[in-house]
Order: sequence, then C-alpha cells, then structure tokens
Amino acid sequence: MNLPTYADVEAAARRLEGHAHRTPVLTSQTLDADCGAAVFLKCENFQRMGAFKFRGAFNALSSLDETTRARGVIAFSSGNHAQAVALAARLLGIGATIVMPRDAPAAKLEATAGYGGRVIMYDRYNESREAIAQRLAEESGGTVIPPYDHPEVIAGQGTAAAELIAECGPLDSLFVPLGGGGLLSGSLLAAQALLPACKVYGVEPRAGNDGQRSLRQGSIVRIDVPHTIADGAQTQSLGNFTFEIIRRGATDILTASDEELVDSMRFLAERMKIVVEPTGCLGFAAARSRFAELAGRRVGIILSGGNVDAARFAALVGAAAVAAAPGRALKPARLD
Repeated sequence: MNLPTYADVEAAARRLEGHAHRTPVLTSQTLDADCGAAVFLKCENFQRMGAFKFRGAFNALSSLDETTRARGVIAFSSGNHAQAVALAARLLGIGATIVMPRDAPAAKLEATAGYGGRVIMYDRYNESREAIAQRLAEESGGTVIPPYDHPEVIAGQGTAAAELIAECGPLDSLFVPLGGGGLLSGSLLAAQALLPACKVYGVEPRAGNDGQRSLRQGSIVRIDVPHTIADGAQTQSLGNFTFEIIRRGATDILTASDEELVDSMRFLAERMKIVVEPTGCLGFAAARSRFAELAGRRVGIILSGGNVDAARFAALVGAAAVAAAPGRALKPARLD
C-alpha cells in the first residue's frame, strides 16, 4: 500500500486554499475551568456544507484529470460525504451520483440534492452501498470516491488538524471523531509531522467500536451496522489505508455513549452557542469524561460537523437540558 504522507496533506492544503473555509478555533473559560486544562475546539461545523468532509472530497475530485472528470463520480455516504462530494463536484463542473441510506437525516438528503447530486437510496441494514456504487461505476464509467479509504480523501481531512496546530501551537492530546477513519488518519499524519509527542485519540460510538477492537486485535474487525445517534459513524469497519495509519500512530481508540453525545451537544449549545451534530461531538464527549487525566494539559478537539435536523437537535438537547436540571427552572446560559 502506498500510504499518504504529510507532504500529501500539504499538497491538499494548497488545493483547498480559496475553496475551503479556515474554520475557527474556539475556547471556553467554563470548559477550561471544569477540566483544569487549556482546551481548543476546531469547529468544522462551520466548514462548507457543515462538516470536515468537504476537505477530503474537494481534494480528491480536484486531483482527477479532465478525462476522468468528464465521466463523473460516484460516492456513498450517510450524509456528510454525500454533501461534500455533491458540492465539490458542482464547484468543479463534475457530475455526481450519491448512494445514500433511506434513513439518512432529511437535512442531509435535501442538501445533497440541493448541491446537484443525483441521489440513489438504499437500505443500510440489508444492502451493500459499496456494491451499489461499484455497479453504478461499471455502468457509467464513473470513478468511485469512497468516504474515507482513499489517499486524497485522507490527505484533505488532515488539513483540519494541521490548521488547528498552526493556530494554537503545541498540544499534549488531540481527540478526533472516528467512523471509517479518514479524519483520524489525516489528523495522525499532521500531528506526527508537526507535534510528534502529541497523543492522538480516535473516538467512536460505544455501540460500534470496531475501530477499538481492530486496534486491540491488530487486524480489521467488521461489525453489523451499529444502532447509534451518531449517524456519521455508523460504519462497519475501518478501511485498509485508514487502519494501517491508525495502527501505526493512534495512542488509543476510545468510545462515547449516545447519552454522552447528547449531553455534549447540550453543553456546546448552551456554553459555546454552536450547533454540533452527534457524530461531531464524539471527541468532545470522550475528552469530557477524562478531565482528571487532562489537568494541566493543552488539549485539541475536532468538532467534525454540525449537520443535524433542527427538530432532532431540539428534541435531543431539550431532553438533555431538562434532565440536567430536574425540578428547577433552567438558568440562562453564559457566553464565554
């Protein structure tokens, strides 16, 4: 396998310049006081189409030659990669067909179609999205752009961590959401090159800990589609590229429960005034549960996206807020 390197991340940054947003890094006095650490949140929920996925999709598509572009691209995704490919394809004048699960969040389905993607629906529990995408590619001659196991996708995702490090300086720990491993792999390439002493943790849903099991076992573990509110991390296994990078560089793979994700969404909404989707909270939730271990450290956390239906967000966060303050009126949240 010809694994991507930090040089590929640097090349991706050059391709993305002027196309991707340089997303903000936020801090919170309340958060720092709670954990006794300096915490830096890389807010990819403010990226184009609302998630880090734009970085990898645009980098992969802009790397294609003109002949390949003319035949179009095919992608498969629960939502964020779908939107990212559709938007990147529109910007680059490339036709895009996207295979998406029928139960994907409505906002993600609508946005993908709105960006110009041709959406093909499938049943995530009974059909193979990879097989459907491959069939479409054979029929059309198009190129499949997978959501994570692709060198240019990985390199593009690594630019988020590179920007975080450039802005906030040395970090002792970095927490990164983990589904198929594209963001974690890219983050590892950046951290190993720029901060070799930094401990990098991937965080996946507790209901779908295939990455954790793979790291422990030393080979890729495949699981059934996990039932979790973190729809962006309902993957069944790591990819060949992503597993190899993660195996070589990750400090550990941690997990977060759905309850922890909802509580993290509530905290970020109340204290930081930002909307983060459940998957985007994975790294934050794991870091919050380990505050005692992080005291006195400089901690980076990637918030990977903010694409969640408004009604769903209100229901989850509202229930968490009531649970956090039983029997008493909620106090106005403070803006740090």
